[in-house]
Order: sequence, then structure tokens, then C-alpha cells
Amino acid sequence: MNAQARQGWLLVAPATLLFVGIVATPLAMTLLLSFNGWSSTQGIVPTLTVQNYAEILSDSFFAEIFLRTLRIALWVTLICVLIGAPEAYILRRMREPWRSSFILVVIGPLLVSVVARTLGWALLLGGNGLIPLALHRLGLTSSPVSLMFTETGVVIALVHVLVPFMVLSVWASLARMDPATERAAQSLGASQITIFLRIVLPQAMPGILSGGIIVFSLAASAFATPAIIGGRRLKVASTLAYDEFLNTLNWPLGAAIAVLLLVGIVAIVVGWNRFIERRYSQVFAS
Repeated sequence: MNAQARQGWLLVAPATLLFVGIVATPLAMTLLLSFNGWSSTQGIVPTLTVQNYAEILSDSFFAEIFLRTLRIALWVTLICVLIGAPEAYILRRMREPWRSSFILVVIGPLLVSVVARTLGWALLLGGNGLIPLALHRLGLTSSPVSLMFTETGVVIALVHVLVPFMVLSVWASLARMDPATERAAQSLGASQITIFLRIVLPQAMPGILSGGIIVFSLAASAFATPAIIGGRRLKVASTLAYDEFLNTLNWPLGAAIAVLLLVGIVAIVVGWNRFIERRYSQVFAS
């Protein structure tokens, strides 16, 4: 090994050791734990078994919870795209000092604890909260209907928590776009729809893709918001794993749920990434 290669390994060694210590090792231990048995009298039984995975994959109760987790994550991602992408485009067209002020407004929720934000939404979504009362006053409901312990309430709270990640991702992509290209297309007679589809959207797609991956991953693995807004009535995969670890003390089953959640998120994100990149490379290359 030459000196240059040795210097390269020395530079990446601290980050590699940190990754192995706080990410790879806990994941490996969780994976090994998921293959252990469990007994109500003995606790964790150190035997190699796939019983935990067989129980999860064969029980409709677990299937319903994983489907609910997927459904909530997809809704949150879609709504964040619909809100975040136009907001990022507007931010890009703003001038200083308005741009800096509104960027601060966008990232403001990230400066507050997720628990504090979620408790605030619990007050707004409850039966006597502002949102149910407003819907009743507008005639949309016959009486104030609580959105607590519902998927709608969880989606609303998660969108508020995660939409800044979408805005910042799309805004970073659009920041590299030359404004002169839009003016040139407009001077050549292109309509606003054509400009958006052929110029703005291709530039925004990397940000939408990366922001969607971040939002989907965080929404699917979120714990605090579903635990507070959804409560015990509306379980998702993360809260189910928590219950298995700390309530029933069935650590191997909780570890298996966590492993399947991680594998599912990684599979969806990788498949989504490849599909979108292939799809838009074909569309915009033609």
C-alpha cells in the first residue's frame, strides 16, 4: 500500500469507526436478537429460530399494522411534495431579505422539539381543539369531530414535522438553475406549462426525489408523533416494536419487527430511486 492510499485510509478511519460503533454494531445485534426464541417464563432463549419472522408474516394483525405504516408514509410524502415543491419554487424567485426571512419560517419547526410540536397538534386536533371547531363552524361536520387517534391526525402532524425537509431539498436543486433559461424559453414563445415541464421540473426532480426519500423514511420510522397522536388505538410498526420491547418484554419479536421495518424501507427507497431515475431519464432524454 502506497503512502497516498495509506493517508486515504487514515482519513476515513475515524468516520468508519464511528459508523461501525453507533450504526453497524447495533443493527447487527438487533438482527441476531431477532433470531432468538422467547418464553414467558425464561425470557430470551438463545436458540437459532425463525419463529418470530414466521409469526409476523403469517398473522394478519402484523400485516395490517405494516400496511398502515406504509399508507401513512405514502400520504405524508405525497402531501409534502405537493406543498414543498411549489413553496421551494416560490422561495427561489424571492429576493432578499424576504427569501432569508421565509427560509427561517420554513426551518422554524425544526428548531422546536418534535415532542413539543406533536403535543401542540394534540391540542389542535382534539375534540375541543381549534381544527374540529373550525370545521364545525364552516359546516363541514355536524359536530366537532376529534382527529386524535386517527390516521388523518397522524398524517397532518407528520406533514408539519417533515415538510421542511422537502422544501430545503427542492430549493437546493432549484438554486442551481439559471433564471435566464426561463426567460429565454419565454422569449422563444414557450408557454408557462412547457417551461415548467421542460425546464423547471427536470431541475427540481433530484430535489423532489431526495426529499421524498428523506420524508418517506422518516415518516415510516417515526415514533413520537404516531405514539402521541395515534395513541394505543392506532399502532404503526415503530410503536408496535416499542410495545414488544418494553410492555410484553418480547425482545426477539420486537427486534424482528424492527428488522422487517428497516428492510422494507430500504427496499422501497432503492426501488423508488431506480424507477424514478430510469423513468425521467427516458422522458427528458427524448
